[in-house]
Amino acid sequence: MSRPKIFVTRRIPEIGLHRLRESCEVDVWEDALPPSHANVMERTRDCVGLLSLLSDRIDVALLDACPALRVVANYAVGFDNIDVSACTERGIAVGNTPGVLTEATADLAFCLLIAAARSLGAAERSVRAGEWRTWEPRGFVGRDLTGATLGVIGMGRIGSALARRCHAGWGMRVLYAGPRAKPDVDTALGAQHVPLPQLLGECDFLSLHAPLTTATEHVIDARALALMKPSAVLVNTARGRLVDQTALHEALASGRLFAAGLDVTDPEPLSPDHPLLTLRNCIVVPHVGSATVGARDAMAEIAADNILRGISGEPLRHAVGT
Repeated sequence: MSRPKIFVTRRIPEIGLHRLRESCEVDVWEDALPPSHANVMERTRDCVGLLSLLSDRIDVALLDACPALRVVANYAVGFDNIDVSACTERGIAVGNTPGVLTEATADLAFCLLIAAARSLGAAERSVRAGEWRTWEPRGFVGRDLTGATLGVIGMGRIGSALARRCHAGWGMRVLYAGPRAKPDVDTALGAQHVPLPQLLGECDFLSLHAPLTTATEHVIDARALALMKPSAVLVNTARGRLVDQTALHEALASGRLFAAGLDVTDPEPLSPDHPLLTLRNCIVVPHVGSATVGARDAMAEIAADNILRGISGEPLRHAVGT
């Protein structure tokens, strides 16, 4: 009896691949760069399962070219790369990997927050460039964290985890904006649900954790940045398109915003000559929020489990619906 065919669009941790290989014929894209849309379509044509990454566009054209497909498992929490409605119409289950990367991503958000606040990127580059000559009383002076105000857009798992770190460890006041108040967060963190303009005007640190939707695309644009304090720090570990990067560059370059720390950009990767990369007050890292052994292994296990359940017609461990 033939084994079900699965295409995996990048090499994920072996713990997930081993699980799939026990019962499936698994085809893994081995190149260093992601497959093109045409590559994914061709390799998935006869497959019942597709394990995808955020860099893979799963659209109507691909779904129509892959009539045997029963399940798409995204190796990510987000799923804005997948046309979920089109999958649902065709009876294709869609899964993601929430929960297991919460703490790792919150840690990375705080790393960026403190690194940007204390000008660590510029200071480290100065040392490597041979510019460190003496202790300088006015050199690389940053912003204080203790007692500051943290603003969160998107108070979900990761936003709450970052707020918990900042409130418990540094006594920060927590404000958040979003569709609705969250009484459990208010009680645990003394947080306040406020309108976005108020949050922007009062926060010393702004961290983005919202999903990418038509409502949140460029939620941080020139008008939003104009409401923020010149001493404020922006952190984005969610999606690059939440921020208008042209407006962000102008704000950072002109001193209207103190600093930014970005784990996500639009596009990814940025070209080496991108204007943001010329700024001493902007730290950019290559989408490493979930990059710990524990988080990535757990993501691989969940994605594999979603595939196996999907091809068996069982409810997914973590399903995405419309």
